[in-house]
Amino acid sequence: MITAAALSLLLLTQAAAGACPVSADHVVANGGLDDSRAAVASGRLVILAMGSSSIEGAGASRPDLAFVPLLEAGLEGRLPGVEVTVINRGIGGETAKETADRLAREIAANQPDLVIWQLGTNDMLRDRPMDEVFADFRRGQAALDRAGVDVLLIDPQRLPEGTANPAFRGRNPALGEMARLIDLEGGRIGYAVVRRFSAMSDWSGLERGGVGPDDLHLNDAGYACWAEITAEGLAAALR
Repeated sequence: MITAAALSLLLLTQAAAGACPVSADHVVANGGLDDSRAAVASGRLVILAMGSSSIEGAGASRPDLAFVPLLEAGLEGRLPGVEVTVINRGIGGETAKETADRLAREIAANQPDLVIWQLGTNDMLRDRPMDEVFADFRRGQAALDRAGVDVLLIDPQRLPEGTANPAFRGRNPALGEMARLIDLEGGRIGYAVVRRFSAMSDWSGLERGGVGPDDLHLNDAGYACWAEITAEGLAAALR
């Protein structure tokens, strides 16, 4: 049963996300998530969230307004009677390499039904070649498949087009291409995908498009919208 605190947080999130379109269409199951559906049917779902600073929650004004707690509350609100636990193992600055290096260890320690893997933004900002990124991705895939867990990939974020930071200017085409390739890989191997990059193109109603003053990390409204589209699409796939 959803707690009073979770319900209050859910209502706050929905209000903050009112300025962006919330649709289940941003999550594509790709034929996966069978174990997670079974976990939902049993009344308890454990999710391990891996990735970099946007999983960790950098940019949120309070810890409970970051992606992971908002996703947990959003799923519990949409899956009545299900105890949902989302474990935050995001580490700011990670590339696909560092996440792949620790996937097996984190899965063994936390025993999740579903692993969320957010990847691609830091790789593109560091100009890593695509073939290196996807070699790391395949190492991570091997660890995930050995563990027999469901997987939900989250593609890169969109950066403000008018950014004054020369390191970020003109990066969206590469980030969009990474998002396209992650989408293709998810479909090929049966991993679910959250199409965050595409979703953010509809966030014009949010202050700074949902991105904070550093032009990189999401602000509270951006986290609320991202959590809402993920919870909406994932819950629909798991019912």
